[in-house]
Amino acid sequence: MIFSEKLTELRKKKGWSQEDLAEKMNVSRQAVSKWESAQSLPDLEKILALSTLFEVTTDYLLKDELEAEPSPQEEGMQEAAPALRRVSSSQARAYLEHRRAAAKQIALATLLCILSPVTLILLSGASEFYPISENLAGGLGMLVLFLLMAAAVFLFTRCGFQNSPYTFLEKEPFELEPGVRQLVLTQQDEYRNTYMKYNLLGCCLCVLSPVPLVLASFTGHALYVICALTLTIVLAGIGVLFFILAGVCWSSMQRLLKEGEFSDMEKNPVMETISGVYWLLTTAIYLGISFFSGDWGRTWIIWPVAGVLYAALMTLSTLFVSKKQQ
Repeated sequence: MIFSEKLTELRKKKGWSQEDLAEKMNVSRQAVSKWESAQSLPDLEKILALSTLFEVTTDYLLKDELEAEPSPQEEGMQEAAPALRRVSSSQARAYLEHRRAAAKQIALATLLCILSPVTLILLSGASEFYPISENLAGGLGMLVLFLLMAAAVFLFTRCGFQNSPYTFLEKEPFELEPGVRQLVLTQQDEYRNTYMKYNLLGCCLCVLSPVPLVLASFTGHALYVICALTLTIVLAGIGVLFFILAGVCWSSMQRLLKEGEFSDMEKNPVMETISGVYWLLTTAIYLGISFFSGDWGRTWIIWPVAGVLYAALMTLSTLFVSKKQQ
């Protein structure tokens, strides 16, 4: 809990109204209301007075993650336990800013992977209607495909190196310094509309992406169908791009707040291992099927299917973990 929530809880435990607390603290009711709505914080003198009034420590009032006053035995255990790494407001801001930049790189790299077979499909189709040899079309198409894949791998790798200063957030327990949680919550509230907008755009584009292919199929012209297929891939790729832009930024805030999949219950090595293995296998299956079949125009469907199955897998894993921990 943050200071405002603790103050409200302590006041209600005493059975006091905001007016009662304001009178005891010699302040206005509006001041108490602002404290409890997290619009402002009392000065040090008032913090000390609140500590004495409610018989709690100032640490309890100011430290976001401290939920209850420790007993003397617990205090001894806390002294013996290793100190958690603390994340300051400047570190939190730098991390969120880094993840915003990383979201663009990851989204672009993923889009390049999805678009990589487009040139191959277009040239292979054009070779049937224009004086372009199949070997030349296939060679140029494969060249562009490998160049785009190489660019995507470069972006993924660079993003991984740039994330190295913040790997402790993924591998080590940490706590936020006082006030940092409120800072992240504020940014999360400001980003919520963008998060919803990007997800809605992604959903609409992915759902509507087959429309050009369906319309082209009515013409019966092979060249139109090939062009529509490439447009379908492009629309689906842009839809995935919006999903990634929204998801990476949102998950960075959830990681700091330890919410959602990053909560203490959810965060465990087994689920992280399952996630890593799953996407490695998906990539291997996609590349294997695409190379052996040569049907790059259809194998992209593996990615949206894999995304749906991943959500189901994570839901089942969450239920299993929560049952095990009860």
